[in-house]
Amino acid sequence: MAAGESVWDSLDELEDFSDSDSDYEATIKTTKRRKHAVPGPQPPKRPRRKAALRATSSPHNSPILAPVDPSLQQQQNSHGSSRQVSPRRARGVNERNPGISAEDIYDAVCLGKSAMVTVVDEWLDSYKRSREVGLLVLINFIVRSCGCKGVVSREMLDRMQNAEIISSLTKEFNEDSVNYPLCTPGPQLKHFKAGLCEFAKVLVRSCGNSLIYDEYLFPSLLALLTGLSDSQVRAFRHTSTLLAMKLMTGLVEVAVIVSGQLQTTQRQHNMENSKSSDDRASDRLEELGATISELQEKREELSSMMNATFRGVFVHRYRDRLTDIRVLCIEDLGMWLKIDPEDFLNDGCLKYVGWTLHDKQSPVRLQCVRALQGLYQEKEFIGRLELFTSRFKERMLSMALDKDSDVAVDVVNLLLLIHQRTEEGLKEEECGHIYPLVYASHRGLAFAAGAFLYNKLKGLISSENQENERSDKAAFLQILISFYTQSEFHEHGAYLVDSLWAVAGSELRDWETMTTFLLQEAGLTDQEEGALIELMMCAVRQAAQSTSPVGRAQGKKHLSMKDKKIQEQDRRRITTHFIPLLPQLLTKFSADAWKVSRLLKAPLYFNLDMYNSAQWLERHLDLLLSQVCGIVTKHTEATVLEACTYLACALCSDKYTFSSRAHLAFSQLMDGLTECFNMYLSDLLQGSADDNDMYSAATALKRIAALCGAKDPTCWKLFDPCVELLKSRLESGELDKELMVPALKCAAFHLMWAKVNAVNFKPAEAELKRLRREVRSFCRVCQTCLSVNQAAVREQAFELLCDLLMLYSKSSVRSEPALQSLVHLPSDSLRSEMAAFLLDYIFTDSEDHELNVEGEEERKIALLQRKRNQLAGYCKLVIYGVLDLSAATDVFKHYSKYFKDFGDIIKETMSRSKLINPVLSAKTVCLSLQQLFSEMLTEEHSRRDLDEIRDLGKRLAMSFGIDLHRVRKPLVALHMDGIRFAFRDPQEGEEQLPNVTFLEILSEFSFKLLQQDRAQMAASLKAECPSAAISWPPVRMYQQSLETRFTSRPREQQEEGGGAVFSHDIPVAKRKKTTAQGSVSSATRGSWLDSSSLHSNLLTPALTSTVQRQPPRPLASRKPTAAVSDISSGLNELDSEDEFSAGPQMRKVKPLKRRQLYSTMTSLDQQDLSSNLTLLSLIEDEEAEREEAEIENYDSDLETGYTLPSTRHSSASHLDDLFD
Repeated sequence: MAAGESVWDSLDELEDFSDSDSDYEATIKTTKRRKHAVPGPQPPKRPRRKAALRATSSPHNSPILAPVDPSLQQQQNSHGSSRQVSPRRARGVNERNPGISAEDIYDAVCLGKSAMVTVVDEWLDSYKRSREVGLLVLINFIVRSCGCKGVVSREMLDRMQNAEIISSLTKEFNEDSVNYPLCTPGPQLKHFKAGLCEFAKVLVRSCGNSLIYDEYLFPSLLALLTGLSDSQVRAFRHTSTLLAMKLMTGLVEVAVIVSGQLQTTQRQHNMENSKSSDDRASDRLEELGATISELQEKREELSSMMNATFRGVFVHRYRDRLTDIRVLCIEDLGMWLKIDPEDFLNDGCLKYVGWTLHDKQSPVRLQCVRALQGLYQEKEFIGRLELFTSRFKERMLSMALDKDSDVAVDVVNLLLLIHQRTEEGLKEEECGHIYPLVYASHRGLAFAAGAFLYNKLKGLISSENQENERSDKAAFLQILISFYTQSEFHEHGAYLVDSLWAVAGSELRDWETMTTFLLQEAGLTDQEEGALIELMMCAVRQAAQSTSPVGRAQGKKHLSMKDKKIQEQDRRRITTHFIPLLPQLLTKFSADAWKVSRLLKAPLYFNLDMYNSAQWLERHLDLLLSQVCGIVTKHTEATVLEACTYLACALCSDKYTFSSRAHLAFSQLMDGLTECFNMYLSDLLQGSADDNDMYSAATALKRIAALCGAKDPTCWKLFDPCVELLKSRLESGELDKELMVPALKCAAFHLMWAKVNAVNFKPAEAELKRLRREVRSFCRVCQTCLSVNQAAVREQAFELLCDLLMLYSKSSVRSEPALQSLVHLPSDSLRSEMAAFLLDYIFTDSEDHELNVEGEEERKIALLQRKRNQLAGYCKLVIYGVLDLSAATDVFKHYSKYFKDFGDIIKETMSRSKLINPVLSAKTVCLSLQQLFSEMLTEEHSRRDLDEIRDLGKRLAMSFGIDLHRVRKPLVALHMDGIRFAFRDPQEGEEQLPNVTFLEILSEFSFKLLQQDRAQMAASLKAECPSAAISWPPVRMYQQSLETRFTSRPREQQEEGGGAVFSHDIPVAKRKKTTAQGSVSSATRGSWLDSSSLHSNLLTPALTSTVQRQPPRPLASRKPTAAVSDISSGLNELDSEDEFSAGPQMRKVKPLKRRQLYSTMTSLDQQDLSSNLTLLSLIEDEEAEREEAEIENYDSDLETGYTLPSTRHSSASHLDDLFD
C-alpha cells in the first residue's frame, strides 16, 4: 500500500493548486504555433493529432495514471493571433454538398431523445461522403449549442488552429441575455440537456466499431472540446465540458467492450497454443493473433483519447468555479469508476471524489456522495475502497450534519452501506454521530437515520433469537427500550417512532409483546416500563392517525385507499387488543401519575363503536369508567386530570349509544366532589378552616374544575360559592393559589356552559338577566385579581377574562338577536388594567432573568409559551372588536424590541387589523410611534433611543406591503397625523415645537408614498411648519424623503454629518440582528438562517463569463484580441452565484471610474469599440480569483447541525390555533 498512501499524501495539493507548473494558471504566456506557407489550400491538420494523443498515453493499460506531456498541454492551450472572419450561416456551409446541417441537429436535440438515432445516422452519411464537411457540421452544432451566433467556416477549419478559432468565436459571441441553452430556465433546459447527452451517447455508440479509430473524427472533436473547456466564456466552457464528459463516458463503455473481447480472444489463443503440434490449427492461431493485435491497437487508441480527455478536461474542470460544471464532472467520474474499475477504480481517481467532499456548494457534495453509494453497493469494489474509506471516513461522518439536508440524507445512507459492506464497519463511537439524527426535524434525514439505527439494532440480536420471529421482535423491543432510555431525548418518543416506522413497522405494531412486558411482574425496571409505555402510545397514535410529529409534517397528507385500509385495520387491531387489557394496565400503574396519564390516551385512538358490538365488551367499558373515576379521586396532577377530561369528553359524546353510562358515571363522581367541597365551604368563608380542610377543599375544587371541561357543571350551582370564596380571599389577602385558581376556573366554566345552554335552549328573560349579572360580577373579581401579587392567580384571571369577553362580545351574538342582552363590554378601568398587565408581565424580561439558572430551560420555554398565549388572547379582543383598535398601540410599539418572541403574533395582528379598517390601522401605527416618542421626551433620552424608534418605524413601514395603490389612503392618513403631531402647539413650560424631531421617524414611511401624495405631503408640511423651523434638520430630512424616490444613503453618513439630510425612498439594508445568549425562541429560526450555503447577499450580475478581468490598462494601447486567461479555479474560488461580488460592488462604490472609462473609449474607432465592449462583457475581475486559497477545506458541519424538535411553534397553523 505504499504507492497508494503516496497518492493520498498528494492531498497537500489542496493547499497549492496554483503552483508555477500549472498549465492553466492565469499568468500563462501566449505562444504562437508556426505554420508553414503552402501554395495551395492546406490539408486538414487534425490527423496529426493521433501522435500527440499517443504521446500522452500510459505505458501501462490505465489511461489515468500516465504522465502528462507538457508540450501537448501547451499546444492545447496556445492561442494564435485572431483574424477578422466574415460570419456565415451554418446551412450555407454545405451548399456544395447538401445534407443535414448544424441547425437540423440543434433542433432535433432541443426536441429531446426521440429521433436521435435518425439524426446521427443522417450525419454519419454526410460524414462518410466528406469527412471535412461532416466535421464542420458537428463543430457548428457545438458552437450553436453554446448559444454563440458565430459560424466556423471551411476556410477557418483549414487554415486556423483550434485556439485561433475559439479566440475568433469569443470575439463574435453576441450575448443577448445571461442565459445560454444549457442554463435556460423552464422545461426547455431539461429537454435540451437530456437531448445533448443522448446525442453524444448515440454518436459514440454508432461510431464504436469504425469511426472512433479513423484518426480524424474523435481526435479532432476532442481537441476542440478541450480548447473550448478552457474558454473565457462560461457558455463555451459549460457546454464543451458536458459534451467532453459524455463522449468520455461513451469511450469508457467502448473500451470495456474492447477489453472484454481482448480477454476472450487471448484465452482462445492461449488454449489453441497449448494444444499439441498435431492438434493445433496454425491458421486459427494466426487469425487469433491478428485479432489480438487489432484489439490491442484499438485499446491503445481508446486509452490515448481517454487519457487526453481526462488530463485536458476533467483534471481542470472538476474544480471549475461554476457549480454545474463541477457537478457533471463528478457525476461522470462516478460512472467511469463503476463501468471500468480496472482502469479507474484506483487511488489516483478516487482522490478527486474525496477532495470534492469538501466543496462549498451542496450539489457537488451531493453528487460525490451518490457516486460513492454506487461504488459501495458493489461487493467486489470494497477491497479497492479500503484506503479511501480509512482516509475519508472522518469527513463522511462529519457530513451527516451537513447544512444541506439532502446531502445529509444521502451521507447517512452511504454510511449504512459502509457499515454493512466493509469488514470493519463503523465503530460504536462513530455510529454515535448518526443515532441522534432520528430526532431531527427533517423527515428524510430522520428516516435515513431510522434505517441506520434499525439495521444496527437488528445486528445486535443474537443468532438464536433470529430463529423465532416472536422472540426476535421481543429482543428488538428490549434493545430499543435500552437505546431510548440511554439517549438524552426522553420527551421525543414520537419522533423516534416516526423515524423507525417505515423500517420497523411490524415490531412497533407488536402490541401483544408490549403489553406482555408491561403486565409481567418482573422483568422491566421502572424506567424501562415508562419508556415502553411512551413508545407504545406513540406507536398506537402513529398507526391510528398516520400523522407525523410537529415539525415533520409536509403539508396536508392525503392517504391513498390502500393506506386508509391499513389504517382502519390497525385501529381495529388496537381496539380489539387493548379493550380487555387497558383496565388491567390502569390498575397496575394507577399510582404512577406519569404512566397513567399516557395510558389514558389509548381509548382516544379506539374504534369506540366496538364497545356495543358484544356483551362482554360492555363489561370492559364499565371497568374502564370505574378505573377513570378512581384515578380522578386519587390524583391532583394537572396532566392526569387533563387526560381524564379528554377521555370523559370522548366517552360522553352523544354519537355513541353507551354515552348514557359514561354520563351517569361522571355525574356520580361530580356529586361526590361537590359534596366534599360544600362540606368545607362555610369554614373557608368564615376563615376557620385548618390546613387539612383547606387542602381537601382545594383538591376537590381542582378535580371539579378539570371535569368541567367535559361535563356541564351548571346543575351543581357552583358559581356563587366560588365567587364568594374568591371575594373573601381577596378581601382577607390570603391568596392561596391552590384554592383560588381552581375557583376561578370553576366559575368561568359555569359562565361558558351557561352561554352554550342559552344558545341551544333559549332561556327566559329572567335567566338572561341573572346570567348577565354573573358575568359582570365575575369580570370585576378577575379585574381585582389582575393586580394581586400571586402570579398564578393573576395569569389565570387574565386568560379567563380574554376568553369570556370574547364569548360575550357583540360578534358572538350577531346571529342570535334574542341574546343581545348578554353582550358585555369591558369598562374603561378594565381596559386599563389589561393594558397594564401587558406592559408589566408580558413585555418584560424581569421574570426571564430569574430563570437563568442552569436547569431552568424548560421552565423558561413554558413561561414564554404562556406569555404568547396571553398576548394572543389580548390581540383577539382587538381583532374582533371587543377592544378599540387604538388598544393595539400597546402591542405594536413592542414589535421591534420583542420581535424574536412575539413578532409573528404582532405581525398577524397588524395584518388582520388592516383588513378590518386600513386607515384606522395606519393611524394606530402612527399613534404607537407617537406614544414612544412622548415617553422618550419625558425621560432622559439620547440619539440611541431615537434610532430605536426609527428602526421600529422602518419595520412597521415594511408591513404595508408592496402594493402602494392599495395602501395609499392609509399612508396619507398616517403622514397627516404625524405632521400634526410634530407641529402641535407646545404645552405650558415646554420648549417651542418639542415634537419636530418626530419627522425623522415619519420619514421612514415616505418611500411607500406615491409621487402625487408626496407633493400633497410637502404642501401640508409647508402649511403646518412655521417659517422659522423650515430649515431645521428634521424638517429638511422629511422634505428630502418626500422629494427623492430612488436614492438613499447609509444612515451612518447622515448621522456623521449632524443634521445632514438623507433619503429613505429605498430602505437601507437591514442591519444584522444580534441574538441574545439566553434567547430561546430564536433557536429554531437561527438554525434555519444558518442553513443557507450562500456567503454573499450581493445579486449576481447579468454576465455569463467566468474569466478574470485584467487590470485596467489604457484602452488606446489595447489590441482587439481575445484575452488569454485560465479559468480553472479550484473549489475554493467564488462559486457561480457569488463569483461577481467584487465586480458590481466596485461599480456601485466608484461610479467615477466608470465615467472615465467611458470617456476614454470614445476616442476609439467604432470597430475597436465594439470589439472591446464585447470582451468587457465576457470577462470579470481578477480580484475575485485572489480572494481565497486554492481549495478551502469547507466543513459544512461546523455551521449547522441537525434540528431537534421544537416545543415552540410559530407556523401559520399555530397562529390559526392562537387566533381562532
